[in-house]
Amino acid sequence: MSPRGRPRAFDREGALTKAMYVFWARGYEGASLADLTAAMGINPPSLYAAFGGKEALFREAVKHYCAVYGGFTERALREQPTARAAVEAVLRDNARDYVDPAHPSGCMVVLAATNCTPANQGVHDHLRALRRETQESITRRLREGVEDGELPEDTDVEALGGFFTTVLNGLSVQARDGATLPELTASIDVALVAWPAGARE
Repeated sequence: MSPRGRPRAFDREGALTKAMYVFWARGYEGASLADLTAAMGINPPSLYAAFGGKEALFREAVKHYCAVYGGFTERALREQPTARAAVEAVLRDNARDYVDPAHPSGCMVVLAATNCTPANQGVHDHLRALRRETQESITRRLREGVEDGELPEDTDVEALGGFFTTVLNGLSVQARDGATLPELTASIDVALVAWPAGARE
């Protein structure tokens, strides 16, 4: 009788990636435990043992998403030489990713928990906080633009930051609804017309 082989090591990151795609495509409440375990190739007890439960798995999947797909905004805000170039890159780089056929459309942080039952309010609040962080990052870059003389001193950076964040989140919804990159690009072109008059580019 031949000896049994060693059990295959559990690929935790691979399972997490598969769970991320399920949550991204179906949302938190739309992703059943059966959907998740089937995609991950594990049974429910193993899911709980490895990740602590559905909500804990979701939060870790969101963190994984942000690490793998969520860097466009911060990179654009950090690397572009002007505030306008940074905001434009945020919109255009994310739009390209939102329609990439290699993964579910849109942004997981925007789409995965827009509606939740009271029992899952914590999931909604977690993503809302992440979306708020994005708006604050954009607003902070606009404020730097005012300090650098790129934007007029009387620019309402809070309102402008909120506007461009609304456009960014709207692009995600449009992508999920089937909008093409040229259609998203046209919306971005119109949005950029709102850049304050008298600004130095």
